Amino acid sequence: MKNFYLHLVTVIAYALLITPIQLIGRPTDQKKTEEKSIPLTGVNFKTSDPILQKVYNEAEKKAKWNIADFGKYKVLVEGAKYNNVWLETQPMGGYMYAKRNLEIGRNNIQIFIDFQREDGRYPGMLSYRNGMLSPHYGWFQGYCFPMPAFELYFWLNKDKEYLSKLYSSLEKFDGYLWKTRDSDHDGCLETWCVCDTGEDNCVRFNGAQWFWPYDYAPSGDAIRKFSEEKQKEIGINKKNIAQVDGFPLPMESMDIMSYSYSGRDVLAKISKELGNGKEAYWRSKADEVRAKLKSYLWDEKKHACYDRDKDNKVMDILLHNNLRCMYFGSFDQQMADDFVKYHLMNPKEFWTPMPLPSIAANDPAFRNIPGNNWSGQPQGLTYQRSIRALENYGHYAELTMIGRKFLKVIGDSLKFTQQFDSFKGTINNTSDGYGPSILASLEFISRMYGIHLTQDKVYWSCLETANQFEYTQVWGKHKFSMMTRDNQVFCSIDGKEIFSFTKGIRVVSDRNGKLTEAIGIETNEQKAAITLDKKTFSFSMAPNAVYQFEKKFRLTSSVEFSKPDK
Repeated sequence: MKNFYLHLVTVIAYALLITPIQLIGRPTDQKKTEEKSIPLTGVNFKTSDPILQKVYNEAEKKAKWNIADFGKYKVLVEGAKYNNVWLETQPMGGYMYAKRNLEIGRNNIQIFIDFQREDGRYPGMLSYRNGMLSPHYGWFQGYCFPMPAFELYFWLNKDKEYLSKLYSSLEKFDGYLWKTRDSDHDGCLETWCVCDTGEDNCVRFNGAQWFWPYDYAPSGDAIRKFSEEKQKEIGINKKNIAQVDGFPLPMESMDIMSYSYSGRDVLAKISKELGNGKEAYWRSKADEVRAKLKSYLWDEKKHACYDRDKDNKVMDILLHNNLRCMYFGSFDQQMADDFVKYHLMNPKEFWTPMPLPSIAANDPAFRNIPGNNWSGQPQGLTYQRSIRALENYGHYAELTMIGRKFLKVIGDSLKFTQQFDSFKGTINNTSDGYGPSILASLEFISRMYGIHLTQDKVYWSCLETANQFEYTQVWGKHKFSMMTRDNQVFCSIDGKEIFSFTKGIRVVSDRNGKLTEAIGIETNEQKAAITLDKKTFSFSMAPNAVYQFEKKFRLTSSVEFSKPDK
């Protein structure tokens, strides 16, 4: 993902990317981040499926390869030779790992809050070399931060002090975005370099600069005036300086707009939780971003978003970045449904033998290039993000299809690499131990054959299979356990059995075991039954159907299941 940077990382003191005080280490006014005790967490999983058990065991083992000491922070780095902490991966990755080690989960988020600049900008990356922790501000490198940071609050026993600091941090970054990243004042935020969105080596950037550490928009004239050393620092060499006028940047970006939407959406959620009277304000501000995204970048006839270049011309390249928008929640339901139906599950586009290429497989810009390249081959990071993306919009059965394919390929090799061949359905021959692929495997297992805690909810899930499973999630003094016997799934909290259900569905409860929903996660209709207080509720569960429980289960919604054509 960041091979270009790896060649430059030895020059640690980029004059434009790091200020002298940042080279010393932590900000001098930083307070202690661990003022309150953090609950112990842990996961245990056993299955009669020998291959799935090996995948789980290898993922648990190799995740520990990526635990590193960054001075006073113990963090989870990205892995597979990416020995730093990036904003696009590690807050999300840390949150996922929090169910196994909550201290590391918090550090992976807290470190970005602690090194946020006064003007609101987060570091795109933090590195640790020779005892020095150095933040780098020359690029955004994604923004998979607001929702993981908010959800961590629930794991932290609803620590209001943490939540208040998070609110201030997100507010500052949103202010920075709108102060700097709408250079033509058209209401659409822009990406200014390749690494702002983390699309390393992607052909759609036409060789443009990797980094842009300035708060003014890039231009060919500005780049030509830079010294050769300065050009090199932003990723420009003798070859691409000749084509500088052909760079599409600054680019009107669905990603950067989604960064703002996600931040504002979470600010509304935090406002509700804190009762600060700002919920309606932030909800309306988030809605403004979504409306602009839809009116300016969404094509109703093509059922997808398309970025615009520096001349505001539509860039007719069909990108998986639409799925990123779903991760951030910036699409409305119809936009998400249409993208899934017409594109994500289309075998000619994104439903390749190994699904989720970065660019649609039939697009002229698609390249099936191995290594670190966002021009085509599916990325472990995309699978990691697909979980939230599809759950956000109720496409649970489609996510099951993705999870099955992903776990099958991982099971064939027991290696966790960065990329996968789009057509052979095999791993890319790159370094093992890539964090996003490891964590995606563990998360898919929790969604398909286990337990997942999110906010005040508990997901209890088990697909229809002859294999047997035991899954336990520890959180502080509490233990959530699930065990199957034949076709029945028995669910317990703190050693007390609460309810049971038949395989093939997901049941949702609160953390005390009160049932709230049942969800269709299988790709075919299931005859479902749930037993609670010696009473059994039976009903037909279609893919993506949601039943809410009051005194009985009542169908409340059902998103169309978009099964791909053969």
